Amino acid sequence: MEWLKNLNKAIEYIEDNLDKEISYEEAARIACCSAYYFQRLFSYVAGISLSEYIRKRRMSQAAFELQRTNKKVLDVALKYGYNSPTSFNRAFQSVHKITPVDAKRKGSTLNAYPPIRFFVNITGGNTMSYHITETEAIRVVGIRRRLTENVEENQKIVPNFWKDILGKKQFSDICLLSNKNPNGILGISVYNDHENIFYYIAAATSKETPIGMYEYEIPAATWVVFENEGNFKENVQDVFKRFYTEWLPFSGYEYDRLPDIEVYPIVNGKPICGHSEVWIAIKKEKEK
Repeated sequence: MEWLKNLNKAIEYIEDNLDKEISYEEAARIACCSAYYFQRLFSYVAGISLSEYIRKRRMSQAAFELQRTNKKVLDVALKYGYNSPTSFNRAFQSVHKITPVDAKRKGSTLNAYPPIRFFVNITGGNTMSYHITETEAIRVVGIRRRLTENVEENQKIVPNFWKDILGKKQFSDICLLSNKNPNGILGISVYNDHENIFYYIAAATSKETPIGMYEYEIPAATWVVFENEGNFKENVQDVFKRFYTEWLPFSGYEYDRLPDIEVYPIVNGKPICGHSEVWIAIKKEKEK
């Protein structure tokens, strides 16, 4: 569970720099991963985006200072990185529901947002259907859309990407390419470096790459495959949260940081509702 310790060290870095510039790259370095992966991991486990967490923590500290000191609102705003009184006022009200000026008055009600501390939460009662499989390299062919290192922005890009392509001939063409495992239409998050982040809608195939499409090869790997019955019974974020907090800590494996794969079944060249899967690459934990 080294990743959990590293994640908490990254939170300590953020806490130490709430009144300074916070570098996502430095936080990610402490967590031993890329900035892109760190943001994804944080949002899955914490249930809140990294930027939202930092904003809430800064506004909590700002509220304490406004109530216990005689500092001017502008001075507090500048301390926590807001050069514009308007933007500070907007951020403050989004957390506390009152203005910074009102917060200085005695008796004002404010909302404290304490620091997050990650630990393994032992739960039960909800099964996670899964199996482990090993594959050779997986060649996929399809279309792609460029993503950014901003996870919040990507969470808007990906659904719009699916919406744009569903029902179009190009989507049907991708479905007809599928002839390899994993069978179905695939949603694949690929991170190569901070300038090359893509989301693919593709199929595993041995067929030639059609004009206007891209191919990508995922290395041979061991995968844990989580199964979902019904029409999107659990979304991908729920699967990842349970993977990190319930399955991974006790499995004897660690995350292999290869592209994650969403698998949606197709029949007769068309996608169908029902069974779906999430494939996450894993490797055995190093012996200590």
